[in-house]
Amino acid sequence: MRKVIFINIPHPVLQQQLEAAGYVCEHAVLEPKEVIEQRIGEYFGLVINSRFFLDKDFLEKATALRFIARVGSGMESIDTVFAGQKGIQCFNSPEGNRDAVGEHTLGLLLGVMNHIPRSDRQVRNLQWLREANRGTEIKGKTIGIIGYGNMGSAFARRLSGFEAEVIAYDKYRRAFTDQYAKECTLEDIFNTADIISFHVPLTAETHYYFDTAFIAQCKKPFWLLNASRGKVVNTTALVQGLKEGKILGAGLDVLEYEDVSFDKMELNALPQPLKDLFEYENVVLTPHVAGWTAESKVKLAKVLAEKILTAFPWNN
Repeated sequence: MRKVIFINIPHPVLQQQLEAAGYVCEHAVLEPKEVIEQRIGEYFGLVINSRFFLDKDFLEKATALRFIARVGSGMESIDTVFAGQKGIQCFNSPEGNRDAVGEHTLGLLLGVMNHIPRSDRQVRNLQWLREANRGTEIKGKTIGIIGYGNMGSAFARRLSGFEAEVIAYDKYRRAFTDQYAKECTLEDIFNTADIISFHVPLTAETHYYFDTAFIAQCKKPFWLLNASRGKVVNTTALVQGLKEGKILGAGLDVLEYEDVSFDKMELNALPQPLKDLFEYENVVLTPHVAGWTAESKVKLAKVLAEKILTAFPWNN
């Protein structure tokens, strides 16, 4: 018997397809990590979003575990190196929510460049401030995408009708120029970009990728977009850039102060940089929902089911 434990609840299609292939699925969505840890040795597979960190101590006890399925793209909540050493395959599903992230990032850009959230608040208070809310067009701008994987390329595709110049830098890819974006160097982005959008995973290398040194290298004032991970952007540096006018505005779906599960904030003691950020009306914020649509929930589950059953087909 191959048992799979669900730490988070994805769309039911994942469980349905696994059970159709002979797997036994059990849920532990309300149990704390310590309780799950006591019986993780029973399971062949584990399905998680990002409720807690799967560290070395936890994985040491997963003696029968052959796969971990991450409902989403980022793998920073899993010690993937140690998992690999134990022969545990780690699957993620960026193909399932890349369309959602591409659309949402475009929405953030339109929102911040055209003052849409601020205008909405003002109209609800019967303020008809047209000149103060004069927007800026995407057409003719240079948009620099950092990270040209599933998410970055999906955003580039959404930009194809705006008559902008889209350039992309990816440290780990080469010769990826396509009809949507032209491959470039990081220096090209520093020198020419009017808009900079981050689409990178969170690693030791990308932690605070965007900092004061990054801003200092940008030749023009620019709009910033981040729909990747919060800790890619140093909030203190962002606030300083906004204050100095080097950053014209920002659209952020993620914040560096998010918890590992991406849904907990220290509401009783907000860090000062976050308080400062909240004061800027040219910043549009959303609660880490770029990849969360009705459609992506289904696609994320289907992508994982296909990957799991390709690697581990099973019929009792």
